Amino acid sequence: MPLIIQDTSAVEGDMGMLWMLLSGILVFFMQAGFTLVESGMTRSKNAVNIAMKNVLDICVGSLTYWFIGYSLMYGDTSNGWFFWSGLMQGEGADLFFQTMFAATAATIVSGAIAGRTKYTTYIIFSIVMTAIIYPISGGWQWQGSGWLTELGFIDFAGSSIVHSVGGWAALIAAIMVGPRIGKFVDGKVLPIPGHNQILATLGVFILWLGWFGFNGGSQLAWGGDAAVGASTVVLITNLAAAAGALGALVTTWIWYGKPNLSQTLNGALAGLVSITAGCGNMTDGGAVLAGLIGGVIVVFSIEFIEKKLKVDDAIGAVSVHGVVGAWGTLVIGLWGVDGDTGIGLLNGGGASQLGSQAIGVLAYAAWAIVLSAIVFFILKKTLGLRVTEEEEIQGLDISEHGSIAYPGKRQRELDNE
Repeated sequence: MPLIIQDTSAVEGDMGMLWMLLSGILVFFMQAGFTLVESGMTRSKNAVNIAMKNVLDICVGSLTYWFIGYSLMYGDTSNGWFFWSGLMQGEGADLFFQTMFAATAATIVSGAIAGRTKYTTYIIFSIVMTAIIYPISGGWQWQGSGWLTELGFIDFAGSSIVHSVGGWAALIAAIMVGPRIGKFVDGKVLPIPGHNQILATLGVFILWLGWFGFNGGSQLAWGGDAAVGASTVVLITNLAAAAGALGALVTTWIWYGKPNLSQTLNGALAGLVSITAGCGNMTDGGAVLAGLIGGVIVVFSIEFIEKKLKVDDAIGAVSVHGVVGAWGTLVIGLWGVDGDTGIGLLNGGGASQLGSQAIGVLAYAAWAIVLSAIVFFILKKTLGLRVTEEEEIQGLDISEHGSIAYPGKRQRELDNE
């Protein structure tokens, strides 16, 4: 009987579209995770405000990215720096999947400035982030002919493109908005514990789940080698997350004397961010080591930013996404692989890949910092960034939205939530 060779391209195309749709749905669900993490790690009097910001991000991100952002990211280019093909570009699974990434970049800023920022100010920044800041810089690598692509820079799913851009924007936001009342008193750093660590834990599990779509979907295809690649990406993502959580757990156990839940949760997220750039260019062992180190880095980074720099990042977003995003990008240049070939400094690939990764890290940091500083400076001089002291003490749920997250008969002292 003669062997019949069938063309499977149509089936693989349909499966690839389905995989991107399912992955995009998982990334959409990450908004629920961010909502729980951010609200759980902050005061209960601001939980409605957190929820409203996350709802805003997905709504604004969906519309602005559809209207202008996709074209600024994937449009035509003559210089590799700026892209454009007209309004309302993109379609179907591709546009949907990419839109979810834009919303994620905006959400990162939300938690860092929780508890003291005007809602109107945040609305405007969310629009600028999803319409301009994120799309333009994303095109540098993901458009296919951007200047970082030509340089050989690798960022498979966005350690720098999504997470560092959001993280560095969060740093500028936290600096310019200023610390929460009672955070820094007479040179001392006072803890302002979150109101519900169980919500935060559930949020991290949701983010962990969503990350399988975030990284796995970035394969952008399914079938044959692409199916093997995407499956490996999901596996490696999970290994790095587990290692990151354990890295933070052990670090806090040694440093604080007891294993700390909130830092362990940030360690899991750090592990995920650590492997987001290199999930297509890392061995299993390399992913575990990258995530483990990321989980250690995030603990020290949170402590340093809070206690040495005196910047009030309410949930550690700058460290998880900005600092560890840079690490996750650089680690490809240390022990990344291309198939079976080492491309890192420590596995026989030389220093060229590390140099390309470093240039990308610096470029994304500079872009996010400069653009965010300009936007927040303008907002500070016009609308203002902060609510009043009275409104902050009362809680943003009441002052900004006229409702509270946990209505009931009991009256709790604001300082003892």
